[in-house]
Amino acid sequence: MPAAKKSDEETKEVKELNSAEPAAEVAAEDVDDGEDDAEDVGGETTGEAKKKKKKKKPKKKGGAKVAQSSPPRVGLSKFFPDGKYPVNEEQEYKDDNRWRTTSEEKRYEERVAMEDPEITYNNIRKAAEAHRVVRQHVRQWVKPGMAMTDIANMIEDGTRAVVEENGLEAGVGFPTGLSLNHCAAHYTPNAGDKVVLQQGDVLKIDIGIQVGGRIADSAFTLNFEPTYDKLIEAVKAATDTGVREAGIDMQLGELAGYIQETMESYEVEVNGKTIPVKPIKNLSGHSINPYQIHGGKSVLLVKNDDPTKMEEGEYFAIETFGSTGRGRIVESGECSHYAKRVDAPHVPLRYEVHVRSKAAY
Repeated sequence: MPAAKKSDEETKEVKELNSAEPAAEVAAEDVDDGEDDAEDVGGETTGEAKKKKKKKKPKKKGGAKVAQSSPPRVGLSKFFPDGKYPVNEEQEYKDDNRWRTTSEEKRYEERVAMEDPEITYNNIRKAAEAHRVVRQHVRQWVKPGMAMTDIANMIEDGTRAVVEENGLEAGVGFPTGLSLNHCAAHYTPNAGDKVVLQQGDVLKIDIGIQVGGRIADSAFTLNFEPTYDKLIEAVKAATDTGVREAGIDMQLGELAGYIQETMESYEVEVNGKTIPVKPIKNLSGHSINPYQIHGGKSVLLVKNDDPTKMEEGEYFAIETFGSTGRGRIVESGECSHYAKRVDAPHVPLRYEVHVRSKAAY
């Protein structure tokens, strides 16, 4: 559902250029390639650029029964006292790349290449589980008539509680995106914002949760009447395709083509007129580095000639945006997202002291 993440500089609201039709809408979805739950098709996942066989979520055994509150305020450690978090969805390699999962030697090499695979995977799974808990509550709780500020506060308060916020060790990954209608991404209410969610709105909700610097960057779209159901279905299907086809050695330009093909197979009927769903050309998914939401590689939504490959040990947010407009965005509106530049140059700062004698006056 929602998508498009924070840049390394100030990021303004990203708004879709409307077509001649007055009701151009945008839906989006993104997942971090790895974890998912059955509730959200294409769901929210997180993980390394490798695929494995899909497994069912293991049932917790023994111990006292713990129930999550509503809104969610019970930390994950109460549900997983052993500190081990569920694996959830894994995708298996196919065809010429299947040897990556059948070769014991290759799997060993990949484990050795990671600094600490067990800790890394567990951090990602914890962030994904926290995202799942918060997301499920948001789906039930958000309704027309709510102020956008209240929605943002509810999401981020729930995130901090469930993931058990602890400085840089765990907490909110980036400002919550709450982008309405033609606004594709990067809107969150600033202080004094008075916008209220309406019955006919299409709302992209983009939630980030980090554990040990590993960011679960995932989003989804909500609507409250059926006009744009097919638009949301299109971006879910496109995200599913992106996750299924992603993996080590996949060329990013080729992956974009698979996403585009799926997205463009859908149409939306609005006021008796059939409108094709278009992927937004200048938005993309991306790789994720520790404590860095944009890792340098981009997964566009339209087929291109980028030969860059996904590599061992990399993590990606597979993000798809579908539009009933022109399929391109422009930046406008207030800035609501900020991030520290990881490549900012060193600037020496000096404090100059000027001393004057009383005689000078």
